[in-house]
Amino acid sequence: MHYQTQSWGSYLPSRSDPLERIERLASENAVVIFSMSTCCMCHAVKRLFCGMGVNPTVYELDEDPRGKDTEKALMRLMGSSSAVPVVFIGGKLVGSMDRVMAAHINGTLVPLLKDAGALWL
Repeated sequence: MHYQTQSWGSYLPSRSDPLERIERLASENAVVIFSMSTCCMCHAVKRLFCGMGVNPTVYELDEDPRGKDTEKALMRLMGSSSAVPVVFIGGKLVGSMDRVMAAHINGTLVPLLKDAGALWL
């Protein structure tokens, strides 16, 4: 799979708010997946995008010391107790695995990816 793993350490100042970090990362990348490296659902959504020819930016929450704060912020955004995977396309929150798969099945995922510049076919 081809995707880039993102770490906050090299990306943003240490004092920035987790929501600000999420918004900045989402707005500066066509597709962002907030993930846990050991989560099977996260693995499935990464495979889906890579299989479509999309090169998402992946932020592994469990590989960053500030991952817990980011996870809590994502849970607030999602309004749920399960934070991952969380997908942003074109700077907009798409949601978790069920929302991504629903968009894929109903045919709205590809246009979203094209509009975000993540897919050219």
